[in-house]
Amino acid sequence: MIPTLTAFESSPDKGRGLARDMRVRWALEETGQAYHVRLLSFAEMKQPAHLAQNPFGQIPTYQEGDLVLFESGAILLHLAERHAGLLPDQADARSRAIAWMFAALNTVEPPIVERSMMTLLERGETWYTQRLAAVDERLRKRLGELSRRLGDADWLDGAFSAGDLLMVSVLLRSKSSGILDEYPNLCAYLARGEARPAYQRAFAAQRAVFTGAAAG
Repeated sequence: MIPTLTAFESSPDKGRGLARDMRVRWALEETGQAYHVRLLSFAEMKQPAHLAQNPFGQIPTYQEGDLVLFESGAILLHLAERHAGLLPDQADARSRAIAWMFAALNTVEPPIVERSMMTLLERGETWYTQRLAAVDERLRKRLGELSRRLGDADWLDGAFSAGDLLMVSVLLRSKSSGILDEYPNLCAYLARGEARPAYQRAFAAQRAVFTGAAAG
């Protein structure tokens, strides 16, 4: 059965591949799985039909027969456990890859999202500059730790895995801050992820939604 993924009808990222459905698209491409996409407006995301699938009124959701999942990390873990290509066969390596999935979402992403939300919603506040400096310090701490752990390796733990897919997806959201440029090995790591054919296919599919909406 071909699964259905929900995505923004009009994405706030303007086709830059930052919306979280991109992570699932990429995973589906890496594992060679066909999929359908159901586009939703912001109004439709808050309607009962969608809230029954995602109680927080967000995207993405993933439906495969009777199975409905929300949260991009949970969807990726589901795909990685059922299709070859995103988790190692060896048990310990598999566990480490899953640990990196959690690290991407729970440790590295929060300061990145906090910074992006600040710059979007709080720029006019009197305390903005002082708080931004504190947020940037936390972000540099996390990126520095990740940079030291990666070193000169291509990927986080041997071959490319779902941990790398999520970490690259998270780091993409920090590019606009300019802080990522302070860590050349992370920039190279990001470029390797973006160069993967599966990423390119997923990006083109998500970009086509934005260009189609813009043309309309």
